[in-house]
Amino acid sequence: MRGLHYSLRTEEAYVYWCRAFIRHHGLRHPTQMGGPEVEAFLTHLAAQRRLSVSSHRQALSALLFLYAKVLGQQLPWMDQIGRPVPKRRLPVVLSVEEVAAVLRGLDGVHGLLARLLYGTGLRIEEALQLRVKDVDFANQALFVRSGKGGKDRVVMLPRSLAAPLREHLGGPTRELWTADVAAGRAGVQLPDALDRKYPRAGVSWAWFWVFAQRQLSVDPRSGVIRRHHLYPETFQRAFKRALHIAGVHKPATPHTLRHCFATHMLQSGADIRTVQDLLGHADVATTMIYTHVLRAGGLGARSPLDGLALGS
Repeated sequence: MRGLHYSLRTEEAYVYWCRAFIRHHGLRHPTQMGGPEVEAFLTHLAAQRRLSVSSHRQALSALLFLYAKVLGQQLPWMDQIGRPVPKRRLPVVLSVEEVAAVLRGLDGVHGLLARLLYGTGLRIEEALQLRVKDVDFANQALFVRSGKGGKDRVVMLPRSLAAPLREHLGGPTRELWTADVAAGRAGVQLPDALDRKYPRAGVSWAWFWVFAQRQLSVDPRSGVIRRHHLYPETFQRAFKRALHIAGVHKPATPHTLRHCFATHMLQSGADIRTVQDLLGHADVATTMIYTHVLRAGGLGARSPLDGLALGS
């Protein structure tokens, strides 16, 4: 998987499902099993464990990778296994007032991160992986490197965030970097083989995380103790608390801020192609889901009930 440049999260997920498959069938070796065992395992996940369609498809992809790429088997049953069809769901979207209430419940670095997610439409992983060099204050832009699908893109830097972001980088973030350099610690993790091509880049200010974790951690692949970026789970807990404080009872997550960005941009008159580019969608059909949200939210057809004079 590393040879094919799969992400760490994909690697962990595939290994988990392959282990679960082997354990489910009494620790039999995969070469001693085939189509019937794979189908039995997937049926177990759907019927007994009641997994969602996305998790079901992930488990299937892991097992097909195991047989095709690891074991080198390309058997007829691999093309005959049915794939669950994903259900199209409307995203959860907060109103402008609800977003403002949630943002008021977040302070410090979590507040800055939340405002950045809502103000740019970034995915949480894209925001957490920003480096100092990716922030262009002169052109009011943020450069997203290797986003979903390995694609780069540019998004706007909200003008209201320029000063807070400068203060954040020049204050606590710079202090963490200075302390790491003074202590001679290993630099931050670099993509691909850049650490060998540019040995000093990892300890440079340009490559330091915008949202750095205060505690050091162990790199899961190399075992090196170094500075990592904030963990998504930490922000998710803070966001959940902010929802509770704001009295918002919708099933929102940090990713909801991305949905809010797209919906509110379209609501304010932005062109759908512009929103598509800012979100990094390959197909405009993916962005079109937000027009359905707008129509469902009362900005489309008028209800016949509103035209009746029923009295009080």
